Order: sequence, then structure tokens, then C-alpha cells
Amino acid sequence: MSDEIMNNTSPEEEKKYSPLRYAWGAFLAFFGISSVTHTASKKRKKLVGDIVCYIVLLIGAFTMVYPFWWMIAGSFADTISTLPKDVLNPLVWWPNHSTASEGYVDGLFRNYSELFGEAFAGLSTDLNFWKVLLNNLVYSIVPVVVGVITSASAAFSFAKIEWIGRNVVFFVLLAAIMVPGPAITTAQYSMYQMMGWIQVGNYSWGDFSLVLIIPGLFGSIMTAFFIRQFLFGLPTSIIEAAKIDGAGYFRIFCGFILPLAMPAIMAQGLLSFMGCWNNYMGSYLFVPQQSFAINLPHALARLDENGAGPYSRDYAVVIAGSVVCVLPVMILFACFQKTIINSLMLTGSKE
Repeated sequence: MSDEIMNNTSPEEEKKYSPLRYAWGAFLAFFGISSVTHTASKKRKKLVGDIVCYIVLLIGAFTMVYPFWWMIAGSFADTISTLPKDVLNPLVWWPNHSTASEGYVDGLFRNYSELFGEAFAGLSTDLNFWKVLLNNLVYSIVPVVVGVITSASAAFSFAKIEWIGRNVVFFVLLAAIMVPGPAITTAQYSMYQMMGWIQVGNYSWGDFSLVLIIPGLFGSIMTAFFIRQFLFGLPTSIIEAAKIDGAGYFRIFCGFILPLAMPAIMAQGLLSFMGCWNNYMGSYLFVPQQSFAINLPHALARLDENGAGPYSRDYAVVIAGSVVCVLPVMILFACFQKTIINSLMLTGSKE
């Protein structure tokens, strides 16, 4: 009879009556613990763990989101009639004295109006917000568009074209990333100065600084690395078929590789754009402060040092400029975060 029962037992029931489960039940019974009590205890522990996890995540989210909120609130502070320390307390949700306060006559967006108007007049007669914004757009778009294509062509060469020393050259370039940036800054400055790209005490070439444009045209080894990893996931048969049809490497790259690798190229382009847009150190080190070729972060730092417009150290105007500087990057990331994350996941493929 027992054999008949065992033969008619489903796999789930066999698991239920397994010797290990019997042994575990006997162990709990020996210590006076029922299986029901043990299951309830596990559920309570899981619930406590989930609550602790959510609390930690909420604290982390608050520490990341609140500074941005403080920056937005600070851009509406009234730093003209009171001291900055009285209105920019970092522990308040809204300034004690703001442009939204009753009786304030200069308007709610007074700080933004000053930023778009005469805030930069004290730095240079030829400098204004729109010129600085144009500088930032040029320094962010031109090197990124050309540089990403250059990096993609290098990635194609390293991933899909067989040539002697390919891996050695790639890993030598990759090893160069390990060198800290500050260690080569002096050499870079001397080289750029000898090439005439830096004119100390005078304006840079034309309206824009070549130092913030030309080096970026040659791409980035990190961008090439991520696109190379993405290309490893593409079948080599596509390239072989194109070769049979008489296509050269240039045509294969433009007609097949660029369209197929567009998700990785777009993601790396967006990340590169964010880096160029916020490139304060590049402008600070290589563009003379007297020049009107400085970018937006550099100009905002100079406002903080010298004051905004007719006012001395108007922190609210500087914070308003910071909001304007951060918004494009946040909007781009919010719109394309799925593309960026998916691309970074795909670039994890191996050769």
C-alpha cells in the first residue's frame, strides 16, 4: 500500500515528504518550535528587513534630491536686502526672505532677470549670459558629435578588423586612462601654449577657445572601449557578406556599423555631452579669465568671486545660473536614461 502511495505521489508531494524535511521538523520539535511559528518568524524578519531597506533608500534619495531642491529655492532668495547667511540656510525648505515675499517689488524672477541681463557686465564689457551659453553649446556639441564618430571608427577597427598588434595597441591606450589627469596638466598647458592655443592675458582665438574644441575631435578611449564592447555583440557575418559584395571598410562602417551601433553611440554621446557641458576645470586651467571664450561653469565661478552686476557677491544670481546650467543635463538624462542604461548593459558583452 505504501509503495502504491509513493508511486502516485507528485514531485511536489515527494518534496513535501522528503527525509530532509522530516529531519528539520524533528529538529524544531526537539526545541519546542513548530514549523508554523518558524515560518511566521521568517516572515517577520523579512518584513523588518524590507522596512530597514526602504528607510535607507529614502534617506539616500533625500540626500541626493534635497540639495537640488535647495538650489532651486535659493535661486528665488532675496540676497539684496539681507545677508546671504540669513536667507540661504541649507536646512530650510524655502528662504526666509525670497522674491516671492509680500512687498518685494523687483518681481518673482528678479534673480533670473539679472542673470540674463547685466550679471556678467562686471567681468567684461563683451560678456553676457547668452555669449557664455553659446560658448558652452559649441564646446559641448562640436567635440561630442565629431569625437563620438571618431571613437566609433576606432572601436570598429579594434573590434572587427584583424591587424597585427591590435590588442596590444588597444590595451596600451586603455592603460593611459590609469594616469591621473592632474599629473599631465602641466605638460598639456605647455604644449597648448607652444601651439598658440593659449594666449595669456589676451583673448583666445576668435570667439572660442581651441583648447576646449580640438582635443575632443579625436574622441575618447573610454568611449571607444564601450562602443567596441557593443560591436563584439554584432555578428561578423554582416561584414563578411558586405566584403563579398565589394564594400570597403569605409562603406561598411558608414552603411552598417553606424546604424547598428547607434544605441551605444547615442548613449556615449550623451555621457560625453554631460562631461563637456560641466567642464569647469578645462576652462579654468586653459582659458584666460580675461577672455570672453570661457564656458558657463567658469563664468558662474567668476560671478561668485567678483559679484553679479551692480551688486557685490549676489549669491542668489549665481545659484540661479547653477539651476540653468544643471537643467539641460537633467532633462537629457531624464529623456534618454533608458537608452543609456540599456546601452551600458549591452556593452558588457565579451569577445
